[in-house]
Amino acid sequence: MKSNLLMNFSVDKENNRVNVEREFAAPVGKVWAAWTQSELLDQWWAPRPWKARTKSMDFREGGTWLYAMVGPEGEEHWSKADYLTIDAESSFSAIDAFCDSEGNPSPDFARSTWTNTFTEADGTTTVSVSIQYDKYEDIEQIMQMGFQEGFTMALGNLDELLEK
Repeated sequence: MKSNLLMNFSVDKENNRVNVEREFAAPVGKVWAAWTQSELLDQWWAPRPWKARTKSMDFREGGTWLYAMVGPEGEEHWSKADYLTIDAESSFSAIDAFCDSEGNPSPDFARSTWTNTFTEADGTTTVSVSIQYDKYEDIEQIMQMGFQEGFTMALGNLDELLEK
């Protein structure tokens, strides 16, 4: 496994955006599948000891992914992604929201728009994630909840999955 994989995490305060760039030692098709198929997402998306559990997924423009982050005590935190655009093995975007188990957005948290771009060079795939918020205070809220640490851990889980 390549040990010097790129990992950049930054917050762009002026534009209310979180930017994450991460390399994976795998071809784009394998990385794309891990981001777009629920049976693979459920294996890496949550930071341990939490687990992701998909309730429903329809990966197409206009489709949704409804899933729970399930904690070690069985507690559930639900999220939903509404897919906006999909360019196979290149990019996809979605509006993300915390919600209830039926997919109704929580009024306590802002929605964000995720744009994920996949590029491959020499068998290594770089995923660039741009997470757009309406205001900086919304970023502060998710950062206080441990988003950077949790997402970094989940991306490490993806490394392990891709090695299999």
